[in-house]
Amino acid sequence: MGKQRIVLQAAVLSVVMAAFPLLAQEPHPTCNRCSATYIPKSELDAYTRRAIEHNIEDQQVRAVDIGKVQVGIGIVTRGKLVPGSGPANAVAEHEQVSEIYYIIEGSATLLTGPDLVGAKPRPADLLTVREQNGPGFNAASITDPVTHHLKAGDVLVIPAGTGHWFTQIDDHITYVMARIDPDKILPLKSEAQSQALLKKAYVPGQGNF
Repeated sequence: MGKQRIVLQAAVLSVVMAAFPLLAQEPHPTCNRCSATYIPKSELDAYTRRAIEHNIEDQQVRAVDIGKVQVGIGIVTRGKLVPGSGPANAVAEHEQVSEIYYIIEGSATLLTGPDLVGAKPRPADLLTVREQNGPGFNAASITDPVTHHLKAGDVLVIPAGTGHWFTQIDDHITYVMARIDPDKILPLKSEAQSQALLKKAYVPGQGNF
């Protein structure tokens, strides 16, 4: 009986040891059973037409929860900007939300850097603060900025806390923007909300929902 017990214990231990690596290899995703988000080009084009028709620069298309962070997808259309003709305090900085640009068409000069000159908090009730990029600052300029000459196909990553400032847009520029929201401070936006918005008549200040 003693030998049989030892053999049985050894067999059980062998099974456990064999199974342990398999258990360790099982996936443990940070977003458990989450669905992918698809945005067709036709929807982005609809937002671009809306932007051109109503002179809207920045529109949120989606905002989704992917587990540890939220990701917003926007479409931005900016018209021609002659150097020196932009508004005062044109520098933007976002305290909690990072941005990634993918340039679809057009070209522009963008300055970036963390050292803002004459920084002033962005109003909390501003539409873009409430729905798109959260709290931050506007400023008059940037000390020792890095200059980026953007064109179609380029990608630019702007971390939270980094000021960014368009100083020239040759004719126009259109880009997709991904917003990384690790603190989940911004509202989510679904496909249904997006489609409903595109069907509504545009009202200035109505928001992205």
